[in-house]
Amino acid sequence: MARFCEVCGKGKVFGNKVTFSNKKSSRSWSPNIRRVRAVVNGQTKRINVCTRCLRSGYVERAL
Repeated sequence: MARFCEVCGKGKVFGNKVTFSNKKSSRSWSPNIRRVRAVVNGQTKRINVCTRCLRSGYVERAL
């Protein structure tokens, strides 16, 4: 199951780890994803949301 933000679409990105001796090996960065209960179209749903979207107020949390 791919984990990505269902609001902004942010997902895992890939790049290189570079050592002091300039060796390169692949690595990845994962977004900070939380599974939260949110109000979507008037109904309560569980969605995967990154903490940036939560903090910015793009998601209305369900009580």
